[in-house]
Amino acid sequence: MHTHANSGCGPSLTHAVRRGGGQATIGGMTALPAHSSPGDRWFVEEHGTPGATVHVLVHGIGVSARYLRRLARELAAAGTHVLVPELPGFGRTGQTPTAPSITELADGLAFELGLRGVGGAVMTGHSMGTQVVAEAVRRHPHLARRVVLVGPVVDPTARSVVAQAIRLARDGLLEPPSGNAIVLSDYLRAGPRWYAAQLPNMLRYRIEDAVAELPCPVLVVRGARDPVAPARWARRLAAAAAGGVVVEVPGAAHLVQHVRPREVAALCAAGAPVAGENLAAGGVP
Repeated sequence: MHTHANSGCGPSLTHAVRRGGGQATIGGMTALPAHSSPGDRWFVEEHGTPGATVHVLVHGIGVSARYLRRLARELAAAGTHVLVPELPGFGRTGQTPTAPSITELADGLAFELGLRGVGGAVMTGHSMGTQVVAEAVRRHPHLARRVVLVGPVVDPTARSVVAQAIRLARDGLLEPPSGNAIVLSDYLRAGPRWYAAQLPNMLRYRIEDAVAELPCPVLVVRGARDPVAPARWARRLAAAAAGGVVVEVPGAAHLVQHVRPREVAALCAAGAPVAGENLAAGGVP
């Protein structure tokens, strides 16, 4: 892996919560009962050890917790408590009357985490999830001790439906069948109408503005082959943060957390490596 660094160190979608039943086994890991709320439901997978350091993983547009499970397992195996919420209209969370803005998603996430007493967590987002995480921490700074942005969007040089579609198509050619199968099946589950309704909110959101206001360390992670989050954009985003660092993980594209979960988990757990340090493909110090 290769690192780059700069030199610096409202209640939307809020509803009462009810708890589910017994435990469920997901891909060999035990997920604690998911918490959901009536109305605009949020389904939250839990892995690992309650009371330990909390890692929050937020998925991107069209997908669900499924493509974050390999990363969740790695983090849980290290003795942490992992929460993986599913955003409205995706996975097992129901749709809202209209597609929520990134700000509404951020406030909804903060509310769901508040119900669980979460504060000082490692907040990790992938793709559109990086926008939700950045905005949530900007608006609710107590949530995070560290922010990890994996494959962040949207690169300002490609802020259009056509440009994003081209990049996503290129990325699909670089991903393993297992990753593509999860993404495509989740897209079909969400449906093209809901995806199309949410897409403009993602395209218009300027994550670089939010990152510039974050009060905690920011780590930007990208797969070295990722066409959705190119290297120049990742460096620009990290430079916007007070203490931003970029890490490139070799052998992966946009689904880096699925293809190289051990390396991404190590980065999430350890925080930003030393600026300019070259890291072996097998992990971090």
